[in-house]
Amino acid sequence: MTAQDLKNAILQLAVQGKLVPQNPNDEPASELLKRIEVEKAALIKAGRIKKYKTLTALSADDLPFDIPESWCWLKLGSMCQLLDGEKKKGISYPYLEAKFLRGKAAATMNNEGKYVTKGTRLILVDGENSGEVFFATEDGYMGSTFKVLFFPQELFAGYVLYFLQFKQLAFRNNKTGSAIPHLNKELFFNMPFPVPPLAEQERIVAKIEELMTLVEEYGKAEERLTVLNAEFPDKLRKSILQQAIQGKLTERDPADEPASELLKRIRAEKERLIKEGKIKKDRRTEELGVPSVEDITFDIPIGWECVYLGSILNKLTDGTHKTPKYTNSGVKFVSVKDMSNGVLSLEKTKYISEKEHNELYLRCDPMRGDMLLSKVGTTGVPAIVDTDEPFSLFVSVALLKYNHSCINEQFFYYLLQSPLVQEQAEFNTRGAGNKNWVLDAIAKTIIVIPPLAEQQRIVDRVNELLAVCDKLK
Repeated sequence: MTAQDLKNAILQLAVQGKLVPQNPNDEPASELLKRIEVEKAALIKAGRIKKYKTLTALSADDLPFDIPESWCWLKLGSMCQLLDGEKKKGISYPYLEAKFLRGKAAATMNNEGKYVTKGTRLILVDGENSGEVFFATEDGYMGSTFKVLFFPQELFAGYVLYFLQFKQLAFRNNKTGSAIPHLNKELFFNMPFPVPPLAEQERIVAKIEELMTLVEEYGKAEERLTVLNAEFPDKLRKSILQQAIQGKLTERDPADEPASELLKRIRAEKERLIKEGKIKKDRRTEELGVPSVEDITFDIPIGWECVYLGSILNKLTDGTHKTPKYTNSGVKFVSVKDMSNGVLSLEKTKYISEKEHNELYLRCDPMRGDMLLSKVGTTGVPAIVDTDEPFSLFVSVALLKYNHSCINEQFFYYLLQSPLVQEQAEFNTRGAGNKNWVLDAIAKTIIVIPPLAEQQRIVDRVNELLAVCDKLK
């Protein structure tokens, strides 16, 4: 049950006479109604309120529930009126519109309107929340969407206001008008209104306010739980990935070739590609050394290696730093917006000419299996190139080429998503408005490399657990 459901249940019990016990010594509501009629007649005679509309009597079929014997039924319109404020011109007062009364906007001044004094009850008669009641927080001109809500002083105000809260959903669901919805005044005036003895009205309000304090606490707990439920799958995902790259989700296998052998093959292939002229020697992927033990916040399993990201890459570059000339068709041009959710999407990219693409592709050549990494704006988001369709990259995206025979593609993807890498990406991203994770910092990101066979075991286990996370969302 939500806090709102609980509040509605309390109000339902209140207006049915089930929230507090009846007292046989209370003056019955029928006597209260006699005094109310005297008060109304005096106010009409004094011109303070309008003459009441003639309403048809309530029939037994109109009554939604039984009430105690000391209570009375009548129509809301025989108690309540919707009035205009006092007309004034030439005097500036705050304009009391809904967003100001809700505390969401500063008051603007007006020098003409319907004047009301501080504390006046106002009811919305136009808009989606028609039927909602406010109090004027200061003297001012009533907003055009409001009317003054009047009911006799002989009624206990809190009881009437809680009844209107209870009926708020009925007012909202039965508005009239199309372009601008209005309070359904026919429904409002003819709504059955249960009237308890005055003393019981006071007891009901006191009990509601006592319970609403608890409902408010319940509501805050509900909000915290809602936030927790919303955050839990993502936090669980991060925890799974962190446990994975610490080797806590899989068992070691002594038969696995250690990661140190993978690093030797990675270096050998890189040297071969440089010698053959297929890649250029790059300081970002060469001679980076080994991270210090102090830089690692957890124990590395036996057979694993801790290295800088750049040291396992054959190539680390980014897209063009110059905005290209866009065309209506041609070759697709990818920026960070096209991979912001961790998946490369070519559906809404811009286009550049094939000639310009060929020039850009000489330096930055994304191919199937390569890894993309966002480096401007929202930094640290990886995406696997899973297409053979040619495209070029903007500066906001880094291109990572690596040895697929030594690094499992899906493991690499999860590694880049892990808190180990994400925290470094956040720490090393520079700038305020235009945030940038520069290539040098990307190259010096600390990562861990398990044996190749264990990389696959980690991927299998992570896939299994993340499937559970997806069901929790």
